[in-house]
Amino acid sequence: MYYLLPFRFERLKKNEILVNEAGDYLVVPQNTVERIVNRKIAPTEEIYKDLVSSFFISETPLPDLIDNYATRLRTKKAFLNQFTTLHIFVLTLRCNQNCIYCQASSKECDSNMFDMKVEDLLYAIDLMFQTPSLSITMEFQGGEPSLVPHLLKLAIETAEQKNKVFQKEITYVLCSNSIHLTEEVLSVCHQYKVLISTSLDGPEFLHNRNRGKINSYSQVIAGINQARKYLGDDRISALMTTSDYSLQYPHEIVDSYIENGFNSIFLRPLNPYGLAKDNNWNLYYQHFVEFYKTALDYIIEINKSGNIFVEEFTAIILRKILTPFCCGFVDLQSPAGIINNVIVYNYDGYIYVSDESRMLAEYNDYTFRLGHVRDKYTDIFYGEKAQQLAQIWATEVIAGCSDCAFQTYCGADPVRNYSMQGDTYGYRSTSLLCKKHKAIIKHIFSLLSEREKEVMPIFKTWIKDCH
Repeated sequence: MYYLLPFRFERLKKNEILVNEAGDYLVVPQNTVERIVNRKIAPTEEIYKDLVSSFFISETPLPDLIDNYATRLRTKKAFLNQFTTLHIFVLTLRCNQNCIYCQASSKECDSNMFDMKVEDLLYAIDLMFQTPSLSITMEFQGGEPSLVPHLLKLAIETAEQKNKVFQKEITYVLCSNSIHLTEEVLSVCHQYKVLISTSLDGPEFLHNRNRGKINSYSQVIAGINQARKYLGDDRISALMTTSDYSLQYPHEIVDSYIENGFNSIFLRPLNPYGLAKDNNWNLYYQHFVEFYKTALDYIIEINKSGNIFVEEFTAIILRKILTPFCCGFVDLQSPAGIINNVIVYNYDGYIYVSDESRMLAEYNDYTFRLGHVRDKYTDIFYGEKAQQLAQIWATEVIAGCSDCAFQTYCGADPVRNYSMQGDTYGYRSTSLLCKKHKAIIKHIFSLLSEREKEVMPIFKTWIKDCH
């Protein structure tokens, strides 16, 4: 006789996946779950040892190594130890592009009324330093933040001065389209070791179409090369956004990243905000999953030829599946990344729980506004709005997530639930985001179970340096 420990399961075409509370998994033959539950697994079977050692069943009411198991679970949730680490400053809504899927409600370049006020910026920095986290990231967004270099410089210099007292480890990130990386901007980036996160949607014809500019691609590539020359190859990374048009070109997009000297790509779908909010999301997510699978297969083939090229979203999921460590990607955390890991100081001085939620505010929806930079830290981070969200931001207690086999690999997202379903709690049975995540995670497990010898050596190189 053995005792059952908490676990969930999912069926693949040929096998079943068992996942325990710590995210450890076993791929087993069909009908194994039924045999486990009905106590039909004999101690002489090889699978019996695997089930015991991986904490799916126990020979005693309380497993002998329960403390080890608790440590593994605690390690998975270690991202909660520091509280808010990512602080996003929206310095301006002004932008010099015209993206067809713009999610930030950007304004014309000469609309300086949409720049953050100096006083609000200084108040926001004061709030940032009140976080208990010893390591923080100060990320500058827009619009296009390089259009306001005086605010960028002031923000960093103020943070540096204050940090002489607080002694935190600060990472600076400039999210830029790389078109306006002037000598002034690059000088600040060089002096303070600022990382640049830029945008590249694929080859020239595709990128220009997505950006609404006939010469965007050439300007972006020139900016990337200039930044590399000035700062170093490892100081600039790129993100792509998969428009409806992009879905036709998975190979071409991957090739463009390789041709432009990048060793990874993040296959990122559209978000339901801004100009993209009225998209046909049911059809889009179906096509995106197929786009992702095609691109991932192509990337695996590239790696088999000896060239390491990483798909970043897959690497994040793999880190959650194959290691005991937590992941810094705020979209896949439980409790949710909002407030716990990320906060946004908008250009107008108001504070939001995430980058996506401030985009809703541009359409006069202030559901996720926490307060203003002039408010008290405790009123913002521990106020009524934050406490309300805390009731529904953990997959462990949300209907449809609590019994899902992929719970430990996924994350709660009240903002996305609200934007797509009109309810912060959300409904997993009709959630397109849930279906998309499950389809991708299930595909990754299919690769691990059906093509293990082929893909595992590749995947291990991907997660070695995953943050």
